[in-house]
Amino acid sequence: MLLFVIRHGDPIYDPDSLTPKGQRQAEAVGRRLALHGIDKIYASTNNRAQLTAQPTCELTGRKMEICDWMSENNAARDFMFHDPENDNRWSWSFGIDASRYRTEEILALGDKWYESFPFTLCNAKEGFERIGRESDAFFESLGYKHEGLKYRILNHTEERVAVFCHYGFGTTWLAHLLDIPPVLFWSTFDMNHTGVTVVDFRNSKSGYSVPKVLAFSDVSHLYGERLPYEFTNMIKL
Repeated sequence: MLLFVIRHGDPIYDPDSLTPKGQRQAEAVGRRLALHGIDKIYASTNNRAQLTAQPTCELTGRKMEICDWMSENNAARDFMFHDPENDNRWSWSFGIDASRYRTEEILALGDKWYESFPFTLCNAKEGFERIGRESDAFFESLGYKHEGLKYRILNHTEERVAVFCHYGFGTTWLAHLLDIPPVLFWSTFDMNHTGVTVVDFRNSKSGYSVPKVLAFSDVSHLYGERLPYEFTNMIKL
């Protein structure tokens, strides 16, 4: 199975939508995924994710399934906090300067990373566990049961599955999916608008699959369409 994880296009957060640039990005990624061939399409309950998925649905003839557990609103409730070191502003706990939490002391906590600042100031433990439970149920429905650091193959499949989601949810989900400590994942990886992450659930004779990332936040479709390429409208590349 190939899993395609796509962040939404350039957003308007209020009201929840896409900018004209974001719509062009959604159309470009739709053309790309139509070339790959997609069997199933999922999107969060947020409108910007669904609008990003719509061109892919139209081009592939696949219906979109809406999943509340992928919602960025739920992730924000769990992982955002009032940052006392930044005028008490509402911030993603893992979106602050990573040097404040990527430390040897926090890494030494292992699975109890959530007992450190800034994660003690929000519901990070509960949020990560919630996403983990929902993720495991999702993959089991697709034929892969999470057991320890690998996935037992319940159903050999060559399906291609696309999930349209968000930065906060997406990076947290991928940390669980790949069994990478979230503190390391959050401080190392970021996702661009319509960036495509491809994860291969390779079938093996052992009966288990270890997901492998073939591409991370890839935006070659933007180059192919001659669209402007900037990292989340902040860094020109």
